[in-house]
Amino acid sequence: MAKLLTEAEIQEQASYLSDWTVEESKLQATRTFKDFIQAIEFVNKLVKPAESAGHHPDIEISYNKVKITLTTHDAGGLTQKDFDVARVISQIN
Repeated sequence: MAKLLTEAEIQEQASYLSDWTVEESKLQATRTFKDFIQAIEFVNKLVKPAESAGHHPDIEISYNKVKITLTTHDAGGLTQKDFDVARVISQIN
């Protein structure tokens, strides 16, 4: 099982991710697209990196908005895995 990060480690890691926020032991980002098709195309681009990392985000889709939430469920909070996957997702257009 992955090791939970301390609050100081979480804040340090979060400082490198300008498009993400920390909310109640979860890392979250919302992306807005032109329309539903572009939103779904973005979600489809998340599959390969999530599978490669063995770490899958929770995803909410509302027409042209995609909300991504990362947390390590089995550890009960944020771990390095969450921030590693967030960095990869941040680079996807």
